[in-house]
Amino acid sequence: MLLSRFFLPTLKETPAEAQIVSHRLMLRAGMVRQSSAGIYSWLPLGFKVLKKIEQIVREEQDAAGCQELLMPTIQPAELWRESGRYEDYGKEMLRIKDRHERDMLFGPTNEELITDIFRKEVKSYRQLPKLLYHIQWKFRDEVRPRFGVMRGREFLMKDSYSFDLDKAGAVRAYNKMFVAYLRTFARMGLKAIPMAADTGPIGGDLSHEFIILAETGESQVYCHRDLVEKDWLGERIDYEADLQPIVDRFTRLYAATDEKHDATQATKLGEALVSARGIEVGHIFYFGTKYSEPLGAVVQGPNGENITVEMGSYGIGVSRLVGAIIEAHHDDKGIIWPESVAPFAVGLVNLKSGDADCDRVAGDLYAKLSANSVAVLYDDRDERAGVKFADMDLIGLPWQLVVGPKGVKAGQVELKNRKSGERQELAVESALARLLG
Repeated sequence: MLLSRFFLPTLKETPAEAQIVSHRLMLRAGMVRQSSAGIYSWLPLGFKVLKKIEQIVREEQDAAGCQELLMPTIQPAELWRESGRYEDYGKEMLRIKDRHERDMLFGPTNEELITDIFRKEVKSYRQLPKLLYHIQWKFRDEVRPRFGVMRGREFLMKDSYSFDLDKAGAVRAYNKMFVAYLRTFARMGLKAIPMAADTGPIGGDLSHEFIILAETGESQVYCHRDLVEKDWLGERIDYEADLQPIVDRFTRLYAATDEKHDATQATKLGEALVSARGIEVGHIFYFGTKYSEPLGAVVQGPNGENITVEMGSYGIGVSRLVGAIIEAHHDDKGIIWPESVAPFAVGLVNLKSGDADCDRVAGDLYAKLSANSVAVLYDDRDERAGVKFADMDLIGLPWQLVVGPKGVKAGQVELKNRKSGERQELAVESALARLLG
């Protein structure tokens, strides 16, 4: 993509309303713009990151045996009255009426609707287990939406739901999601730590939230150092095997938010204790028959008896993750994207657009990288070098490839790693080979 054609409205100054790093940088980097309190339009750069994150989430859900569907954003209030949550949920639920005066709502979550789908279509234990998910926009009417996409009113969420014949099966599904979440966040360059959590308005008696460490995190967390240092992607996972030993390996180590922190127990860890700030990026729940019983999600068992199915639900804040990744990966110049979620892999900077030799070399690099499926943002603008470098550092692409008159005469270009700051003067073909892997 040529930067001269790309819609990238960067800002030099930080808007006054931005209170945290991710909000400031997302506005300055031209990723989002607010349309009303807690509701954002995603501009091309931000949308590319959002889709990268969404795809990683999807691939890991699929690998764990989940099947994707899509449910509507607007739900009938009668389902929530059946479950007993319509009045209990509170003012965060946006309640509306259609033209026929039927009570509707903008879904904050989908336990009722997925249970309704299940009860109408699944009648026998032979059709179990089921793991279903979708990735969809949700709405919760926060009293004071703030911190940009970290706590907005409208947000993109992956929510999955499990249906099993008994508690043992439900725990197996829970463990699949537990492991899938660890892999999902690791692929995004995040260290996500599972911590026992309250179930809140979702309900149930087993719950973990997944928290990433970031200096600007919203809550204080404490955990064993081994939870931070574990390399998740180096371990092969068989989702049909017993995953309980893996879950036990994590849950037996100390991990707690400030709300559940036990100072006496934590002190025993000594130097193994990590104390840091954290951001919640995912939450999983097992809640048994909390929804299946009032909504009548029943299957016929092997002996002809009626069995109320056991359920769980599992959420990941996809749009929230964009902000969370920035909170964990930035410096005083801007964003530092992990390669797996970067909107472009390479920022190609032509320091003297209009110069025949610079245009030729930069154009050739752009064509060859693009032909090999490397996503390149080519800064071909007629701007000062300082402006181009500042914009590239701000938007945080993993690699910067710089073409200038002096380098071209010597047959060289500069390759900069955004994360480490390391710069190398390389022959053009060597730089190309490096980026092509």
